Amino acid sequence: MRFNVNQQDLQQALNYCQGIIEKRSTLQILSNVLLDVNNTHLTITATDLDLIFIHKIKNIEIIEEGKTTTTSSIMYDIVRKFNSGNKINLSLSATNKLQLESEKSIFNLNCISSSEFPLTDENFNDNEFSLNSKSLLKLLNKCKFSVSNDETRHYLSGIYFHQTEVENKHYLTAVATDSHRMSISKIRLDQKINFDPIILPKKTVYQLVSLLDNYEGNVKISNLKSKIKFELDNSILISKLIDGKFPNYIQVIPKNNQKKLEIDLKLFLGSVDRVASVSLDKKDGVKFKMTKDSLNLSVNNTNSGDGNETLSVTFEHDLEISFNSRYLIDVASQLDGKKIEIFFNDTGSPALIKDPGDYDSIYVVMPMKG
Repeated sequence: MRFNVNQQDLQQALNYCQGIIEKRSTLQILSNVLLDVNNTHLTITATDLDLIFIHKIKNIEIIEEGKTTTTSSIMYDIVRKFNSGNKINLSLSATNKLQLESEKSIFNLNCISSSEFPLTDENFNDNEFSLNSKSLLKLLNKCKFSVSNDETRHYLSGIYFHQTEVENKHYLTAVATDSHRMSISKIRLDQKINFDPIILPKKTVYQLVSLLDNYEGNVKISNLKSKIKFELDNSILISKLIDGKFPNYIQVIPKNNQKKLEIDLKLFLGSVDRVASVSLDKKDGVKFKMTKDSLNLSVNNTNSGDGNETLSVTFEHDLEISFNSRYLIDVASQLDGKKIEIFFNDTGSPALIKDPGDYDSIYVVMPMKG
């Protein structure tokens, strides 16, 4: 195996692999990437057995085809320290070492035979549909912060994707909740798709976000019973799905929240962030004290002190309620409009947050006691 590749192309591919590979894997082969050179391209594969990432680098200069595996983190560390955009020559020696050469540097890395690398081959093409990459990225970004970190309720540790229908229009809807807050976002589909509801694991969500961040184009999606495949131009991500039943989230959406607070989004975000500064771990509640067209925000921490700000808002009622500041900042940071609309019922009931810039996304945040 001998070939030449551009430093930036290889660095970018190995960078994605870092997110897939588990740092503390007991199987050494899982710390490795599979390098397969044939047919004018290099295919790089990384897996943690739940997630498989496959990336093609095209138009490389091949002197001799072949394949091997080597430690991903070491190779990545070396490649990113080479001068940007330079040519790297790679070759597999008779002693089964992978040589990387660029300018005056030569490295020889230990390899494990490619035959030991776990690969699965499944036929996904039964029910495939395409989504615009930015639409899919929107769903992921608007829901990812509400995913639960609670290991005991594994069915909440991902984003629930399912197809919904409203007035003969079809949507792909995404929902995430950690039982303190909930995000719901949907995108319009051109037509009904063949798609069973799934729960996409948190790790997959974050890998997909980093792939889609730099990608313009469509994503082909197909799912089997327990796996899903996302296909981009040069990358494929295959993930196991979470086995479990997502709770009936519709029941949680407040129906009687008639008290509407409307406020400039930047003003609100800045104010909550500032007031929360006195709370070191951001666990203290931000207290909302609302009267007609006025909102007083305050945080009181017994160890460090207190802070408060008063803002001009549009509001017609008197109400006091407290929220976790982190939850409010997470939601507000994802809104598209110039304003934020928060609908209340009473002190003990969840608030409903809407985005005038995107009525296809809503958020529910539980108040804090006291």
